[in-house]
Amino acid sequence: MQSGENSARSPGSRPAGSQPERRVRRRDRHGRGLRGRLVPPGVPLYRTRSQQFDDMVLDAVARLEPRWGTELAGLEFAVQEVPDADELADELGPLPLARVIPGPSAPLSPGRPAAATRIVVYRRPLLARAEDDDELSDLVFDVVVEEFAEVLGLEPESVDPGYRGGGFE
Repeated sequence: MQSGENSARSPGSRPAGSQPERRVRRRDRHGRGLRGRLVPPGVPLYRTRSQQFDDMVLDAVARLEPRWGTELAGLEFAVQEVPDADELADELGPLPLARVIPGPSAPLSPGRPAAATRIVVYRRPLLARAEDDDELSDLVFDVVVEEFAEVLGLEPESVDPGYRGGGFE
């Protein structure tokens, strides 16, 4: 036997031509294990910021529902991050906070009913104007009331007596 050869293989060696075995990595390079969710799914913190904003819009609509349930039935509410570029080109003032997209008055086809009027609330412009979550919630409510009042052709104060006004648009 030559000096460099052993009849028994060392634990780390492998026979020539064999595939290296795949190791499943159960820990990161610092030995702490893989990262998982920091908050379990049932906890309110689990919701993303955009999901929390969607909830604020739904809460605002729910506050109007006892008084205006039948009128709200024909409306759709949507949340969009920012206004479209064509909207921004038309306006020279501050960013719009929401807009109303009127639905067609007649059905589009005999088998398909008319689309509902849609109120679109813009998330980023509202977030930029609010200092904290309480102020954001109030601002979202006021914007929803203003847009709903526009759809009905009424003053916002007549839609909800708790409307603050604020003149933020």
